[in-house]
Amino acid sequence: MYERKTIPNLNCGLDLIGEVLYGKWKIRLLWFINDGHKRPSQLQRKIPDASRRVLNIQLNELEQHELVVKKIYPVVPPKVEYSLTEFGESLIPVIGALGSWGDGNQERLRKVIIKKFESAADLEENQE
Repeated sequence: MYERKTIPNLNCGLDLIGEVLYGKWKIRLLWFINDGHKRPSQLQRKIPDASRRVLNIQLNELEQHELVVKKIYPVVPPKVEYSLTEFGESLIPVIGALGSWGDGNQERLRKVIIKKFESAADLEENQE
């Protein structure tokens, strides 16, 4: 696994939030944990495109950043649950606002995203 060797730029809030939430699935993980999906298997079902390994890595990073807490129950087979810390709960309104913005701009966002992929496909065709 890749480990960063230099300290990231942490001079402003945007740098800090980017460092903590950088990862394709982290925002969704926080949202789904807040929504009551606490077991790794539940989270995997909610995010089927993500591999179990990547979800575990990102959950561990969220735990290191004190946004979630992992509880391991002493049973066989082992039972693990994640929950938000108070610090993690403070992010939920921000994530909700981002989701609302995305919902309100879905058509435009879809167009620009699809346009990007069409441009990349056109470029590949021209190179062949």
